[in-house]
Amino acid sequence: MLSDRNAMATIAVKNLVAARKFYQETLGFPAAGPEISGVITLRSGNSTIIVYESQFAGTNKATSATWGAGNDLKEIVTTLKKKGVPFEHYDFPGVSREGDIHVMGDFKGAWFKDPDGNILHINNQ
Repeated sequence: MLSDRNAMATIAVKNLVAARKFYQETLGFPAAGPEISGVITLRSGNSTIIVYESQFAGTNKATSATWGAGNDLKEIVTTLKKKGVPFEHYDFPGVSREGDIHVMGDFKGAWFKDPDGNILHINNQ
């Protein structure tokens, strides 16, 4: 049923112009189709990200989307930081940090927000 289907991230934003600049220019996602009525579709690897205007944008206090970066995690964090993306720092029990990267044994991850406050996550998986 659904287990053999691709999933997509769906992210609500208040300002589609600011979101397009962030997701396409800062993060580098190419458009995967034309903008239709306040919705942009982006390509991320073999996945799709839907970014749409909503009055409820930025109200989620949990992670909205995650990308597995494998061994490129540190390089991606460095590149995004150079582009002005600030990273979030969380105090989790048993977790240390190497700069902006949280370390939990073999797992490493970093979190940042889009212009509407949606929490985005990249990790070494």
